Amino acid sequence: MRRCIGCMTSYPKDTLIRIAYHDGVLTVDEDGRAPGRGVYLCRNGECVNTAVKRKALNRAFKKNFKDDETGPVFDRVLELIMEVVNGQR
Repeated sequence: MRRCIGCMTSYPKDTLIRIAYHDGVLTVDEDGRAPGRGVYLCRNGECVNTAVKRKALNRAFKKNFKDDETGPVFDRVLELIMEVVNGQR
């Protein structure tokens, strides 16, 4: 079980999207094998929006990321959610 940084609800790990931080770089960990510390988000656009508003990545990783660092990560998470909704994944 892992906790979503948006809604703060616990879910099975395989139902969430992992965001990894390693060597100063944030990435969306699509296969669950990326090195580094990870946090999780629900496959729900509202949770993503909540995480953006609350600056959840800054809090979770104890870093002060700029919007141009977190924006592409959240955009990719939203793309993955849309792929699941459209049946592409």
